[in-house]
Amino acid sequence: MKPSRAHITTCKGCRAPICWALTSANGRRQPIDAEPTTEGNVAVMQGADGQLYVRSVTAARPDIRPGEWQAMPHHATCTSPPPRRSSSGQRARSGVRPAPWAR
Repeated sequence: MKPSRAHITTCKGCRAPICWALTSANGRRQPIDAEPTTEGNVAVMQGADGQLYVRSVTAARPDIRPGEWQAMPHHATCTSPPPRRSSSGQRARSGVRPAPWAR
């Protein structure tokens, strides 16, 4: 099974076709490759609400159920370098406060 055209979008970095799905573990969005592959480590299915849902294929649950297809997370195949983040995790400050705060 393949995702419908309505779910397919383009990666901003490498311009490859991807789909966004919600993870079954915590409900976060995860990009997945739009083309199904047998080497993938996630199983994707479309829920009754039309949203795509993804779960990990593990040793405990290695089978692909009816209605699911196997795919690869896009982070594993993206050719674009990941976005740079500051080392401190906080944004850089700019400017200086001209005077101390009045109390």
